[in-house]
Amino acid sequence: MKIKQNQQLFDLLEQKYLTFSQADFIENDPILIPHRFSKKEDIEISGFLAAIIAWGQRKTIINNAKRILTIMDNAPFDFICNHQETDLIKTKGFVHRTFNADDLMYFFSALKRIYLKHGGLETVFSINPSDVMADRLSKFKKLFFDQEHLKRTEKHLADPLKGSTAKRLNMYLRWMVRTDKEGIDFGIWRKIETKHLMLPLDVHTSKVGRRLGLLNRKQNDWKAVEEVTAKLRSFDAIDPVKYDFALFGMGVTGQL
Repeated sequence: MKIKQNQQLFDLLEQKYLTFSQADFIENDPILIPHRFSKKEDIEISGFLAAIIAWGQRKTIINNAKRILTIMDNAPFDFICNHQETDLIKTKGFVHRTFNADDLMYFFSALKRIYLKHGGLETVFSINPSDVMADRLSKFKKLFFDQEHLKRTEKHLADPLKGSTAKRLNMYLRWMVRTDKEGIDFGIWRKIETKHLMLPLDVHTSKVGRRLGLLNRKQNDWKAVEEVTAKLRSFDAIDPVKYDFALFGMGVTGQL
């Protein structure tokens, strides 16, 4: 009976993945922002900043991410590497929920250091030899905040070792690492394997995950991310987070 149920669940996940992982998904998702670019560094920088503010209404997220692009003169890599303090006046008045101009200025500064001194975002996310994603993300945050900053700005980068689901970082890594024939995720990073990605757990994916029996833990935290991702790996060991499309899509549309 369990084998039959697992087969039914697999069939459902595969069907819904195919249903929701369509090119028109891009139009109403923050991933629209990096899709404006073709250069690797522009994609990963614009994607990172869009992912960082990806909470709240998607329309608002996209609009505010576009505003960040305007501040960067729609040339993310050039701006990050070459901006001067006088260029940061353009951040004045920026706010997305609790992410404000002070936070944005620090993120610009940290990204500049990452590209000029540490080899870029892909390299920094990949410096930990362990394949344990929690370690990678925690060490990324530590490096990101290794210069003087406002304490409040730290809340905008999650640390799984402190229990956070790290939803936005996991979503960003999905964008950069996964390759799909629909052309939604970019697959421009080669130093992290898709099998090590973790599900971006949010209100939609967790709700559907629990209804499908993929998640028993009641609290949305890193342990829940580990639990649901492990279940998804049993259906696709190489690309488990492709089912993010299925769970998120069913949650948003109320199809379950």
